[in-house]
Amino acid sequence: MSTDTVSPLRQRMIEDMNARKLCAGTQRGHIRGCKRFAAFLKRSPETATAEDIRQFQLHLAEASLSICTRNQIMTGLRFLLRITLRRLDLAAEIYHLRERQKVPLVMSPDETKRLLAVAQNLKVRMLLSLGCGCGLRAGEVVRLKVKHIDSAQKIIRVEQSKGRKDRNVMLSLETLDLLRQWWKARPSRHDAGTPAQERWLFPGNRPSKPMTTRQLSRLFHEAADAAGIKKAVTLHALRHNSGNRIIPATDGQQLYFLENRGGVAT
Repeated sequence: MSTDTVSPLRQRMIEDMNARKLCAGTQRGHIRGCKRFAAFLKRSPETATAEDIRQFQLHLAEASLSICTRNQIMTGLRFLLRITLRRLDLAAEIYHLRERQKVPLVMSPDETKRLLAVAQNLKVRMLLSLGCGCGLRAGEVVRLKVKHIDSAQKIIRVEQSKGRKDRNVMLSLETLDLLRQWWKARPSRHDAGTPAQERWLFPGNRPSKPMTTRQLSRLFHEAADAAGIKKAVTLHALRHNSGNRIIPATDGQQLYFLENRGGVAT
C-alpha cells in the first residue's frame, strides 16, 4: 500500500495495519472508511467526540447503504480509534448490524452441465471446472501454480487464502486429466527464467502475473448467458455448487443439503 504524500495520522494507521499484517484489500477498505468519516466531520478524526460517532452512524443509516458496506466503514473507523488513536471510549460507541442470513443461490445439475458444455475453449472449461468441481474461490483459481497440484494424492493445495489459512481440496480424475491437457496448451511466453513449480497455471497478460479475477468473472458470465441460465448467479455460485446436493423431498419440494467439503462453509 502506498504511503506517499499522506497525512501523519494516515501514515501511523498504515504502519499499525502493516504491523498486524492486514492484507492490501483490508487496508484499502479501512482507509476508505476513515476518509468517509473525515469528510463527514470536515476536520481531523483526532478531534472526534462520542456525539460525532453517533451522528456519523445515523448519517450512514440515512444514506441507504447496505449493511455490509456500513459494517465495513465502521470496522475501519474502529481500527483507527482503538489501535491508532487509542480512543477506546470512542471505539466502544461503534456498533455493527447483523446481516440477514440467506440461502446461497445455486445452479441445478442440469444448469451446471450446460454451463460447462458451452465453455468456449479448454481454458474456460478448466477454470469453471476448478470452481465447480473443487470449490475454489475465484482468487484461488487464478493464483494456482504448478506446485499446488499433487497428482499423486489427487489434491490441490490452497495456500494462505481467506483468513490466511492453508487447506487441501479434492481433485477428481476428470479434472486432473483436464489440467494435464491445459498444461500442454497454456501460453508459455512468460515462463522464461521461472522454475517449473512456480509457474502460474493461468498466466496473465503481464509477465510474472496471473490472470485477474475480473477476467475470470467475465468468462463465467459469458458462459452463463450462452447456457441460457436466467438466475442471477455469480462466479461464487460455482463454489456453492461444489458442496451442494439437491435431494427431492416427499412433498415435491427440493431440500438443499450443504456439505462442509473442500472448505465450503455450511
